[in-house]
Amino acid sequence: MTDLVVFGADGQVGRALCEAADANVAGYNREAADITDAESVARAVAGTSTVVNAAAFTSVDGAESAREDAFAVNTDGAANIARACAEADKPLIHISTNYVFDGSSERAYREDDPTGPLGIYGRSKLAGERAVAEHCERAVILRTAWVYAATGSNFVRTMLRLANERDSLRVVDDQRSSPTWAHDIAVAILAIAADGVTKPGVFHFCGSGTTTWHGFARAIFDLAGERGLPRVGELNPIPSC
Repeated sequence: MTDLVVFGADGQVGRALCEAADANVAGYNREAADITDAESVARAVAGTSTVVNAAAFTSVDGAESAREDAFAVNTDGAANIARACAEADKPLIHISTNYVFDGSSERAYREDDPTGPLGIYGRSKLAGERAVAEHCERAVILRTAWVYAATGSNFVRTMLRLANERDSLRVVDDQRSSPTWAHDIAVAILAIAADGVTKPGVFHFCGSGTTTWHGFARAIFDLAGERGLPRVGELNPIPSC
């Protein structure tokens, strides 16, 4: 029997999880198992101990013009996985996001704080959370924030790319969160899976400390400079709107 089935295995968290797991893992990308196809999901779930849903439509801006695609993956796909896990009596670890909140809190969000997503991405992920909670009693919903890794599309890689293209950048300085390394999320998921998902519910997991996008960019370029990599000479803070 496979110890873990990972949907979204080619994403940042999915890839980190497959690399970090000291276990028998079956990783599925969209081509191997499309989570919007209930039959495909059911086949993948069969014969495993624990299921991880790291698959998502993650483009925050892109979701605004691709609402149907965002909800198909983030809501309907999550529901398909939750139903399959319930029918097969398998525990589920579902990855969610800080975008289920409106970002106005001056303190770190707690699990029981009221949600209030502002955009399509956050709304589709919140609807996915609700679908998971409705259909699968043995589910952990793990919310995280500002994920980065050595691969994939993320803020760190974007900043390093732009350092090769521009002498100056303007970066938002009025949104705060906690950048989170995908490998750390993977380690947390493995710990939850090893425990047998004995405590279902909603949990928050992110990196320590907080910063703004501008502060994050400054730290990225400081470290890049120490390693002899290109860095932007002028980094200007701007408001988000």
